[in-house]
Amino acid sequence: MLVAMAAKCLAGLATGLRKKFGTYAGHVVPTILEKFKEKKPQVVQALQEAIDAVFLTTTLQNISEDVLAVMDNKNPSIKQQASLFLARSFRHCTPSTLPKSVLKPFCAAFLKQVNDSAPEVRDAAFEALGTAMKVVGEKAVNPFLADVDKLKLDKIKECADKVELVGKKGGGGGGGGGEKKAKPAAKAPPAVEAPAAGPPKKGKPASAPSAKSKKASDTKETVETELSPEVCEEKAAAVLPASCMQLLDSGNWKERLASMEEFQRAVEQMDKSEMPCQALVKMLAKKPGWKETNFQVMQMKLHIVGLIAQKGSFSKTSALVVLDGLVDKIGDVKCGSNAKEALTAIGEACSLPWTAEQVVSMAFTQKNPKNQAETLNWLANAMKEFGFAGINVKAFINNVKTALGATNPAVRTSAITLLGVMYLYMGAPLRMFFEDEKPALLSQIDAEFEKMQGQSPPAPIRGTKKAGAEEEGDAAAEEEEVDGGAGDIMDLLPRTDISDKITSDMVSKISDKNWKIRKEGLDEVAAVISEAKFIQANIGELPMALKGRLNDSNKLLVQQALNILQQIATAMGPSLKQHVKNLGIPVITVLGDSKSNVRAAALSTLNAWVEQTGMKEWLEGEDLSEELKKENPFLRQEILGWLAEKLPTLRTVPADLMLCVPHLYACLEDRSGDVRKKAQDALPTFMMHLGYEKMSKATSKLKPASKDQVVGMLEKARAVMPAKPEAPAKAAASKPPASSTPAAKPASGFVKTVFLTLKGVVGKKPPVKAGAKDEEDKSGPIFILVPNGKEQRIKEEKALKILKWNFITPRDEYVEQLKTQMSTCLPKWLQDELFHFDFQRHVKAIGAMIEHMEAECEAVIGCLDLILKWFTLRFFDTNTSVLMKALEFLKLLFTMLSRKNYQLNDYEASSFIPYLILKVGESKDVVRKDVRAILTMLCKVYAASKVFPFLMEGTKSKNSKQRCECLEELGCLIENFGMNVCQPTPAKALKEIAVHIGDRDTTVRNAALNTVVAAYNACGDQVFKLIGNLSEKEMSMLEERIKRSAKKTPAASAKPERPQREQPTNPNSTFLRKPAQEEVPNKLSQARAQNAHLEQSAPSIPKEFQLDLEVFENNHTCASDIPDLVQHKLDEVLEPVMIPERKMRSVSPHFDDIHNSSASTINFVISQVASGDINTSIQALAQIDEVLRQADKAEAMSGHIDQFLIATFMQLRLIYNTHMADDRLDKKDIFKLYSCIIGNMLSLFSMESLAREASMGVLKDLMHGLITLMLDTRVEDIEDGQQLIRSVNLLVVRVLEKSDQTNILSALLVLLQDSLISTAGSPMFSELVMKCLWRMIRFLPQTINSINLDRILLDVHNFMKVFPKEKLKQLKSDVPHRTLKTLLHTLCRLTGAKILDHMSMIENRNESELEAHLRRVVKHSANLSGLKSDKSTEKGALRSDDKVIKAKVSDILSEIFKKIGSKENTKEGLTELYEYKQKYSDADLEPFLRNTSQFFQSYVERGLRMIESEREGKGRIQTSTVLLIHQIRILFTEDRPPLSSLRPSVASSTDMLHSKLSQLKESREHFQQEQSHTHSPTRSSSPASNLDDLKKRLERIKSNRQ
Repeated sequence: MLVAMAAKCLAGLATGLRKKFGTYAGHVVPTILEKFKEKKPQVVQALQEAIDAVFLTTTLQNISEDVLAVMDNKNPSIKQQASLFLARSFRHCTPSTLPKSVLKPFCAAFLKQVNDSAPEVRDAAFEALGTAMKVVGEKAVNPFLADVDKLKLDKIKECADKVELVGKKGGGGGGGGGEKKAKPAAKAPPAVEAPAAGPPKKGKPASAPSAKSKKASDTKETVETELSPEVCEEKAAAVLPASCMQLLDSGNWKERLASMEEFQRAVEQMDKSEMPCQALVKMLAKKPGWKETNFQVMQMKLHIVGLIAQKGSFSKTSALVVLDGLVDKIGDVKCGSNAKEALTAIGEACSLPWTAEQVVSMAFTQKNPKNQAETLNWLANAMKEFGFAGINVKAFINNVKTALGATNPAVRTSAITLLGVMYLYMGAPLRMFFEDEKPALLSQIDAEFEKMQGQSPPAPIRGTKKAGAEEEGDAAAEEEEVDGGAGDIMDLLPRTDISDKITSDMVSKISDKNWKIRKEGLDEVAAVISEAKFIQANIGELPMALKGRLNDSNKLLVQQALNILQQIATAMGPSLKQHVKNLGIPVITVLGDSKSNVRAAALSTLNAWVEQTGMKEWLEGEDLSEELKKENPFLRQEILGWLAEKLPTLRTVPADLMLCVPHLYACLEDRSGDVRKKAQDALPTFMMHLGYEKMSKATSKLKPASKDQVVGMLEKARAVMPAKPEAPAKAAASKPPASSTPAAKPASGFVKTVFLTLKGVVGKKPPVKAGAKDEEDKSGPIFILVPNGKEQRIKEEKALKILKWNFITPRDEYVEQLKTQMSTCLPKWLQDELFHFDFQRHVKAIGAMIEHMEAECEAVIGCLDLILKWFTLRFFDTNTSVLMKALEFLKLLFTMLSRKNYQLNDYEASSFIPYLILKVGESKDVVRKDVRAILTMLCKVYAASKVFPFLMEGTKSKNSKQRCECLEELGCLIENFGMNVCQPTPAKALKEIAVHIGDRDTTVRNAALNTVVAAYNACGDQVFKLIGNLSEKEMSMLEERIKRSAKKTPAASAKPERPQREQPTNPNSTFLRKPAQEEVPNKLSQARAQNAHLEQSAPSIPKEFQLDLEVFENNHTCASDIPDLVQHKLDEVLEPVMIPERKMRSVSPHFDDIHNSSASTINFVISQVASGDINTSIQALAQIDEVLRQADKAEAMSGHIDQFLIATFMQLRLIYNTHMADDRLDKKDIFKLYSCIIGNMLSLFSMESLAREASMGVLKDLMHGLITLMLDTRVEDIEDGQQLIRSVNLLVVRVLEKSDQTNILSALLVLLQDSLISTAGSPMFSELVMKCLWRMIRFLPQTINSINLDRILLDVHNFMKVFPKEKLKQLKSDVPHRTLKTLLHTLCRLTGAKILDHMSMIENRNESELEAHLRRVVKHSANLSGLKSDKSTEKGALRSDDKVIKAKVSDILSEIFKKIGSKENTKEGLTELYEYKQKYSDADLEPFLRNTSQFFQSYVERGLRMIESEREGKGRIQTSTVLLIHQIRILFTEDRPPLSSLRPSVASSTDMLHSKLSQLKESREHFQQEQSHTHSPTRSSSPASNLDDLKKRLERIKSNRQ
């Protein structure tokens, strides 16, 4: 009675819980099978119902071991019922869910039972074999029945005929059966997802959901019976033309080819239901069949096979007809591609797993190595297209091993490539199969695996369909299904049953009282698992024995037990789930151990288990909440930290997680600060799954005081609650599930894997005789150079595989990550010292690092990022001796780096500088002094402009000392490097600095005032515009400080040698490391005192940019205002430029230095481009120009392009705002500076590789500066101003052509948006921006492939958000609206409907006005011709008086120049050219004149001047013609660099500049004289004499230029 009742309870539980009961199936199935010894019918019936219900919650693979174990039982009832149970279970299976690997052991057991003495056992075995034959087919079962006599075989077939499979029953029963069948299918091996998963055994209710995305043929696929040749001919004749049938086997290849063409046309027109696939492929195989000698006929034949497979109901019977022929042709040079396409089509029709198995086995029965290699190549590509679902790994391993041993290298290479693809899906376990290969071959395999490391398998694009998940709507079931699919890949691995090796003697040893014997037992277990590699879930009595060792009094044994559990996790794979409750939960208990190394080992073990099992089993039930309930601070903080890491990666969690919430609230008020911190970190992750409402409701049971506190924390957690992952992670079973949402997950996975390995080594080899070994280790190098180690770490951090080094206080996971990373770069003894809890060990370790630094400098640089990170941890220590020793090391380190000309990268700097700046606010003066010294050295190995933002961030600190020191350091940077050091712009930086003038702290106020004074000294009165509005009090303080600074400068210069220490302190100092003196000397004497102090503290520091301060102090120009520098004449350019108030070496006159020296020199020279001194800027531009004009040296500028362009447009802004407004400056100097800038830009943008480095933001500012310059009316007043404008126009064109097309197009869109928003700007500005856009649109057909359309559409989307359609139409001009429409229309015309796939960067795209517009354009574009579309979109965007179809410009000009070149129409052509230029003054004639002779160009120029004279009746030459003639003149000197007349070539040849300027001046004077004559009231000269004058002038200009 009780057994029957218990069985009914189990059946009810299994039926109700469905898949969730699968975890317990392994526990109950063996018991039920044993209970079948009962003979009472009602008990047996209840047990049958129970085990059938349990089967539906799991898979046959999971319970196969338990069932096979009772097949040899002595009790016949048990054997009978086990066979009957399997027979019933087989009815729920398909050929895919009952593969050979599962069926083989069952058939072997059944064959024993068919010879059993008990008739009921024999009958049950016959029924089970018959059911299996019905499910998978007679062909699949026959190999296992080779030894069965005919009588028994007939009995099996008779049983097979009687079997009626689930899903073929009629009425409601069939539906019910189908529904039940969908459950195991969802957790079946991945083969369920393959197209062959739905043979005829499935009824409509079951097959409908799984096949909703497939063709109808997939669900109706039948295993056809083989047709006779006569039937095939009859069926083929019914659908093929008679002529086709007659010529199939013709002796003439042309007739066979014609027959194939008719065959193809017939197949293409056939309806799927009418297509007799088997008959058609047998006709193709008809003589000559696959032995066809003509490659054209064979190509057509193979193509037709693919068509039939795609269009028809293609069965495996049909496939077997053609596969042999396809494999025979796969290596053919001409037919191979067609054969591969046909195989792929068959794979889609009959499932890839089945097709691949057949194809590979056929290929390796042949001797042709080309066919073998190409078969493997096809399979590798097919796996990527179809996915790995259902692939029978075991079937391929032997063939792959055969291929690896082949003599033909192509076969070996193909096999290794296939292994690389399989590695994407299987991960590290795949390597286990090939560990016995030769080392050379194994290294090739490892290299292929290394290539695939970090890549994720591509999403399948063929043969994909959902595996009936609709039946269970809950997300948990879906997640379980995904986990199951991942686990099934691991199930493909061959696993060893080690239960017989876990002997009772071994178990008793593990439980022995003597710890040495216990250790011996554990060693034996570890050896058994290591030998087996992959094990089955049945491990006998081992779980209970290991559980006892987890609370062993000997901590070494606890660690060893944990290491064994890690081994078991790796070896057992997903089957580990059934051991979570009895063996996994005790691992969590070990997290409460008082020893940190034991806790770390337990956490590694826990993570190793979770990788295999997933989190669901751990969170179900009350086990976890019971552990959290224990008032153990170590246990609580470890569990909470672990949950905070894992919960964000989960899509759903069991409802039992709510049981942990009361204990989580208790932890928020725990006495331990660490527990409280971990609880606060975990709070948002709990909330993301449980919701704020549930968690808030749970606070009702708390005390009022506690409730208020917890509710406040909940509110804070709500603000930072992470979002749930959108889809469950689909990674290989050997890899932890990845999530794109939390950044911490990939990092922890990486740390976990490496740390697990380290722990495994420590656990297996306890330190023996450590002292002697350590002494030996310490004798070697302590810094280990790992090739590309730093680059790999940077790559991993960018990819979020590891934690980004960014924290307020360092958490344990950061320390563990750093420890793991350092393990490859430092010896173990030094690592132990560095991460020891005793600070004296830290001091000792730093001392050792100082000793080895110089000798191992290359290795130090190789692991510099890790060293700097470790020192950031020391900044959080409170021990002064460690801190001082750390600062000593850092000073020596940066000295060495400076000497080696090493430049920190952004990754290293961002991990270190913010934490160094924290210590600048230290209360101890000695610490602050050293930190300031390090900051000074830092600018030699990292650009000062990049240090500046870090210091600006430091000024926001609550620590007044830190604010003060950061402000002083900012002032020093401005003094040393000028205003261009201010980031992001001087205005923004100075506004933030000026805020501190009103600070409560006196020292902060003084530091802020001094910094602004330094800026005033650098840029004069402009500083008042930059700092913005100050209160009256603050402004008066600033003015007073500026006056005082100006008064003290001359007085102090008379007493430069006065020592600082003799002077009393005064808070109103200017940038001293300590409080300043009462009478402040000038800045140079302060710098000398400061440098003298630095020389004493660090005598080895080289002063790379030190100036001779004595010379500078005696030179009064240093103290003068910057505008006074304009007193220099042009001749002074030849002299070295003396830069005021700089603490660096001036720009070197030797131009080769810029590319031979370090990047710091290039940075410095670029920084001088933005100098306020015109001569300094020209000198720097000259050096850069020489580098840019030499192709072999121009690469030195790579990586500095943005920096150079920023400096350039800052100089353009300075000229526009300051120099042009200063009447004291000679306009010739300004013209010369403009010429140098434009020349540099033209050189830069003539090299596409450098030009493409310019970023979008920089290009936007550059275009803004150039267009502003073109519109500046003041430029026209400068001599040769028009020529300058034309040069700028040419530069703009060059920028548009050579820059990265995405960046420049994006920059123009943003610039247009900004110009339309701004009401103060000139309307001409927007018009010029739109002209640039039109030029970009015109060349879109050539550049479309190089443009990132996603980014462009995002910019257009942002533009349309600011200017919706209605707002755009309200503008005064409709050109912006038409410009935007034209851009979008052109993009749609070039890309078609695919344009809609490029909106991935737009959030809420459905709400975007852009998407609606694009859809309209795409919809109507098919009905509009390209020309009409172009006209309609471009017509309104051009100015009303300039309307012309841009696409026809080239044709018009070509016709005009053809006329000029012909004798008959030359005058007509010249007239048309003159009129065209009059109408379109901005037309570019350069492409048409460039390839013509000098005589032709002169002829065109003379003809235009004559037409000008005749038409106007006066000698004045219009601007448009002048521009045209200027273009022709430029082409006269084609061999010279562009615009050489506008810029000095280099500073070393400044005399060339003078000659150029004099030539231009002379030409200008001649031109003005001519104009004055032509404008005189009485014109005495005739058109003929005027033409002679023009000829003379041309000859003069040519002779001058020569």
